[in-house]
Amino acid sequence: MINGIIGRKIGMTQIFAADGVVTPVTVIKAGPCVVVQKKTAGGIDGYDAVQVGLVDERPPKLKNVTKPMRGHFEKTGGGVPPTRILKEFRLKETSELNVGDKILVDQFADGDVVDVVGKSKGRGFAGTVKRHNFNRGPESHGSMNVRAPGSIGASAYPSRVIKGTRSSGHMGDVRVTTKGLTIARVDAENNLLMIRGAVPGANGSVVVVQKAARQRNK
Repeated sequence: MINGIIGRKIGMTQIFAADGVVTPVTVIKAGPCVVVQKKTAGGIDGYDAVQVGLVDERPPKLKNVTKPMRGHFEKTGGGVPPTRILKEFRLKETSELNVGDKILVDQFADGDVVDVVGKSKGRGFAGTVKRHNFNRGPESHGSMNVRAPGSIGASAYPSRVIKGTRSSGHMGDVRVTTKGLTIARVDAENNLLMIRGAVPGANGSVVVVQKAARQRNK
């Protein structure tokens, strides 16, 4: 059985327990999702997986879907309408799932430990102090080296800058996986997951929520 779902990060809020304890949570509108394609180890793909599409409130118009993707959805034979977001989930076996099956948040429960995959916020071009936590130089006595990275030369040998040297550059906007987050509450009626912890990405971005391999004792 599949152990994950696609969703969009809505934002942060807080929930109150019966004893008045406040819990900060990130709200994710997860699903509903639909199985678009099924891959099997005995088929041409050579592995077991399912391709899942996120059913948005505003589905794409057929005229805006490219011909290759239109053919991909028509080939499923399950009458699945085109979706904007597609993700693949590796499985041990796909016998329980078929094209057109819906994936909902009811597979999760309060207290489940999950891993969330998303794209971090883009910070643009950043210097070494912000990007790599370099120390700055002195600010007194006419110092001209406050936030400069310093020398990166390598003298006569090897006479070049080594690849991978930490330097200024584009920061953020990369795939990030945050592990060990806890589901504080599941709202199956509204397809919402309320997760405690640092969910990566900006509000409105696409995230993938998967059950962690190791669950805590509830």
